[in-house]
Order: sequence, then structure tokens, then C-alpha cells
Amino acid sequence: MEANAPPFKLILGSSSTARRKILADMGYQFTTMSADIDEKSIRKEKPEDLVMALAEAKAEAIIPRVSIGESEGDAEPTLLITCDQVVVYEGVVREKPSSEAEARQFMKDYANGHAATVSSVLVTNLVTGSRRGEWDKVEIYFHDIPDQVIDKLIEEEIVLYAAGGLIIEHPLILPYVKEVVGSTDSVMGLPKALTERLIKEVL
Repeated sequence: MEANAPPFKLILGSSSTARRKILADMGYQFTTMSADIDEKSIRKEKPEDLVMALAEAKAEAIIPRVSIGESEGDAEPTLLITCDQVVVYEGVVREKPSSEAEARQFMKDYANGHAATVSSVLVTNLVTGSRRGEWDKVEIYFHDIPDQVIDKLIEEEIVLYAAGGLIIEHPLILPYVKEVVGSTDSVMGLPKALTERLIKEVL
């Protein structure tokens, strides 16, 4: 990545720390805005359709709040990135656990089994209105996860805020991850290669 700033402004439409970190690792400077939408009100049969619909709903919620100086004529484009992610286990979409008991059940299910993350990325060029989005899927296989590890994770409460109660990069979980088929940044919520490509496509 060149040291000079890219010729566009970037807004990350997410309050996720992991996504912020990934985008910063990619060398971008950006501001963040979060879309306060009722995610539960959006339902789709297929996980791929659901995450795309949610990314679009987030974009629609944020766009009216962004003021773009169009009077400058040569204003640099402003790009908005919105994302969503669900975990799929045995064909069923899992969102954030609704209780500690559910989080515990989720993790017990993954032990010696596998889950998939389906992540969407939607990039909107707020000046031209051009919009490109795609989803990315990663399969994750696990060893057995001991109860005391699950207890510790629930005590920390982070898993209660993660889709499917799944945080594979967590130091307690890492030793029990057998194989990741796909990219880790996608599991963390923002597939780098896909994001780069969509940014180029809307410019």
C-alpha cells in the first residue's frame, strides 16, 4: 500500500473492532458510522441472501446521515463499506446468542464438528451511486472444545456479542480449531481481497 492517502474518503459502516482493525491493516484511513437497524426484522431463507440484505439495509440507514460536499466540483469520492455476517451450522443460520445457555450450546455443537461463516461486503460510491456487493463463505472445523474453555469464554462475555458465539481468533479457541477453509479475515468479518476488489469496482 502506498503511503500517500488514497484519492477517496472511506466510511466503515460498522462498529466492529475486528473490522476496524482489518481495514486499518489494509492501509486505509477511514471514519466509522454504525447503522442502528433492527436486524431481526430482516429475514431471508438463504444465509447468503440474508447477509446481503442486511448490508444493504445498513447502507440505506447510513447514507442519509452522510453529508457530501458536492459543491467542490472535484470532490473526491466517498465510499461506504457495510458488512454483515452470520454463522451457519447444519444449514441453520445463527446470529448472536440470546443467552449464556445458547452460547454454551452453540460451542458444544461446534466441538468435533464444523460451522461456516457467511460474510457480506457492500461498497457504495456515495458520489456516483455505484454499488457492488458480494458474499464470502468460510468453513471452520473444530476439535472437541473442553467445558472449562467454554466456561471461560462465557465468563468473558465476548462470545455473547459474536455471530453464532464464534470467535476463532480468540486465544482460548485457537488450539481447538482444526482447519479453516478460506481466509481468517473473512471469519473476522471483513474479507480483505473481496473488499479491495469491490472498492476498485465502484471507483
